[in-house]
Parts: sequence; structure tokens; C-alpha cells
Amino acid sequence: MLTYRPGNSLAHRLGPRSKLAFQAGFAVAVFARPTPAWLAAMTGAGLVCLAAARLSPVRVLWAYRVVVLVLALGPALGGVVLGPPWFRVDPAVASLRAVARVVPVLLVSAAFVYSTPVRDTRAAIQRTVPGRPGQLLGVGVGLTVRFVPVVRADVRRIREAVRARGGDRRSLRDRASRLATLSVLRALARSDRLALALRARCFAYDPTLPTLRLSRLDYPVLALAVLLAATPLL
Repeated sequence: MLTYRPGNSLAHRLGPRSKLAFQAGFAVAVFARPTPAWLAAMTGAGLVCLAAARLSPVRVLWAYRVVVLVLALGPALGGVVLGPPWFRVDPAVASLRAVARVVPVLLVSAAFVYSTPVRDTRAAIQRTVPGRPGQLLGVGVGLTVRFVPVVRADVRRIREAVRARGGDRRSLRDRASRLATLSVLRALARSDRLALALRARCFAYDPTLPTLRLSRLDYPVLALAVLLAATPLL
């Protein structure tokens, strides 16, 4: 799973608020026009964002391989019909266009996660969304970004432990049941320890967050974000 990595790329030097605004405008622009040419252009823009973060597209696809697999199943299942001719091209193509719009957004999101510290993301959210909703949203994003990789690592260790004890010789149903049960139990235990650690450290909804300043690089990105958000009106 992709996480933040320090660096000196163009994406790393941008502020979190401009990158969040660009993500929002980019998503609006992608879903504004589902034509093949427009989707190809947006996919190219997503690859440019990966290059700005010095992140390999192959690494992104591998990190989100489960998501890509689920998206790939959409067109195949969308064309299946119960009866002759058993598969229709038009529904499959329509499903493919709908699925293809997710890929550029996924690329831009990967560049953001890879180039933005969690604390900066939380600060940008809390200073953009006012009041307690912004605080809750910032806390939720921060905990999710930190907690999900830990849970994934636990699942990986459980799977390796089951395999080391000869679990790979059991049926698929038994292996899936064991993995799901042990993973849920481990996640619940992690949640309890996380809650205890937050109370022990006097968790605050409004901590001292890093100072955010817009640089000269951020203003063109903000202007581009506004332009992308206005795409449906053009």
C-alpha cells in the first residue's frame, strides 16, 4: 500500500491545500465528459501527476491491484445477459466508460498520498472545513491513513503464519474463514490499544498543527483546480 515518502519532487514542494483542491477539481473534470478522448487526456494528466511525484505507474497499479481487478470485472459482468446472445457489447462498453473514469482519479490520489505528510493533510482539512466537522474529518483521515497499513501488515502476517503451519493444504473456504476471523480479531485488538493510547496521550481534536503557507508553485495549481472544476460549465 502506498504511504508518504519524503522527497524533493514538484509534488512534494506543493502545499496540501492546493493538492486537495486540484484533486477535487480533477475529479469533477473527469466525470464531466465520459468521451474516450477526454478520458484518455485525463489519464495522461494523471500520469503527469505521478511523474511530478516521481512515482512509478507500475507501482501504483500493483499497490491498488485489488481495486483494478474489481474495476476490470465491471465491463465483463456488465455485458453478460441471461439468454442468447449471452453477452452484449453495448452494456459492456458503457460499463467500461464508467470504470475508466475511476483510473485517472486513482492516479492523482496516489500522487497525493505519496507526496503529502499525514499531519499536513489533516491541517489542510481542518483549516478548510470550519468547526467540529472539520476536526472530525481531519482526525478520521489521519487515523485511517495510519491505521490501514498496520491492519494490512497484520493480515499479511496472519496469512504467512497459517501457511507456515500447513494451512495451505486446507480447503479454500476453511482458509478464508480462518483469515477473516483472525484478521477481525486482530483489528479489534488494535482498535482497543489505539483508543487506550489516545486517552493516555490526552488526545485533542484541535492539536497544534503545522503552519501552512501558499508558495509561488501553489497559485498556478489552484488556478488549474478552479478551471478543472468549471469544466462542466464550459
